[in-house]
Amino acid sequence: MFTDYDPGYEQIRSGVGSLCEKFPAEYWRDLDRSSAYPTQFIDALTEAGYLAALIPTEYGGAGLDLKAACVILETIQRAGCNGAACHAQMYIMGTLLRHGSETQKGQYLPDLAAGKLRLQAFGVSEPTCGTDTTRIQTTAVRDGDDYVITGQKTWISRSEHTDLMLLLARTTPREEVVKPTLGMSVFLVDLREDVGSSVTIRPIETMINHSTTEVFFDGFRVPAENLIGAEGEGFRYILDGMNAERVLIAAECVGDARYFVTRASDYANEREVFDRPIGQNQGVQFPIADAHMKTEAAALMVEKAATLFDDDETCGAEANMAKYLASEASWSAADVCMQTFGGFAFSTEYDIERKFRETRLYQIAPISTNLILSHVATHVLGMPKSF
Repeated sequence: MFTDYDPGYEQIRSGVGSLCEKFPAEYWRDLDRSSAYPTQFIDALTEAGYLAALIPTEYGGAGLDLKAACVILETIQRAGCNGAACHAQMYIMGTLLRHGSETQKGQYLPDLAAGKLRLQAFGVSEPTCGTDTTRIQTTAVRDGDDYVITGQKTWISRSEHTDLMLLLARTTPREEVVKPTLGMSVFLVDLREDVGSSVTIRPIETMINHSTTEVFFDGFRVPAENLIGAEGEGFRYILDGMNAERVLIAAECVGDARYFVTRASDYANEREVFDRPIGQNQGVQFPIADAHMKTEAAALMVEKAATLFDDDETCGAEANMAKYLASEASWSAADVCMQTFGGFAFSTEYDIERKFRETRLYQIAPISTNLILSHVATHVLGMPKSF
C-alpha cells in the first residue's frame, strides 16, 4: 500500500503530490507563525475530491477504502504539508457510514462530498476523564423532539472551522447502567445554526498549530433525529471512528517519518565538514538507516490494520499497534533529522523544527503510547489490568 511502485495507488499518490507542490514550505511557515487555519489547502483538497475519499459514490464521493485514505494522508505529510487540518473528515466517516441512518447519510453526505459542509470535529475528550471515556460528564437529556446537551469538551480540534461535530454524551448516568460503556450516545451536531449562548468555543494556545479548542454546551438543543443509531450504544459506534482515526494518523506518521528520513539523508550527502560529507560517517548514517527501517516496518502494520478495517474485521489491536509503531518511528526519525541538521535544524527556514513539533503530538494523541501498551498487554496478551 505505501510503496511507491504500488500500481493500485500510484494515481492517488501522484495527484496528491502535485497538489501539495502548490503549497510550499513558506505557506506552512506563515500559517504556523500566525496559528492560522490552512483554508486554501483544505479547499484545494476538497475541490480535488480527496476529502470525499471514503464517501460512497451514490452520495457523490469517491467510494474508496481506508487504505486509499491512508495513502492520501501519508503523501500529504511526506510532502512537508500537514493533513491534521482535514483528517477528521475521513476518520469520522467510520461512525457515520456504519451507524448513521439512511436519512442522515442522504441529508449530509452529498454536501460533505461537494465541499458545502465540513465535518471536522470529534467531541469526545473532557477535562475530568482523559482517556477514561466512560466517565464523561456531558449529558444529553431527551425533551420532546430534542435532546438538551450540557457539559464541556476539551482538546477538540477544528471546532471553529467546522459545520458539523460528532459528539458523544451520556444519556443514562454511569451508575445506572450494567456496563460503564453503555448509556452513551452519539449525535451529529450542527454548529451552523444560531446557537446563541448555548455553545461557547474557546481556542487553546498550543506549541503547534492544531486549531485546538474547548467547547462548552449550556442547554444546547439537538433534534432527536440527529441521534446516530440507538440511544445508549454510542461508545460502540465511536470505536469505528477511533479505529479509523488511529490507522489514518498512523499513516500520517509514516509520511512524517519518510519526510524526516529523506531530509536527513539528503542533507547528510550534501553537508561537508572536514572536507567530506557527514553522511560518510557511520555515526551519522547508522541512525538514519535505523529510522528508515523502523518506518518501513511501521508502514506494514498500518497496511495490515487498514486491510482489516476495510474487510470489516476486528482491528482494535492492530489499529492501536499501527498508531504506536508509526508514532514511535516518526518521533525517532524527527530526532535523527534534528541531530543530522545540527544547529540549522532550529532555524524556521529549514522546516525541521516545525515538523518536529507537529509529529511530537502523536506520542500523546489521539491516545498516548502508554495506553496503547496497556491495551496490548491486557487485551492481546491477557495480562491483568493495571488500572
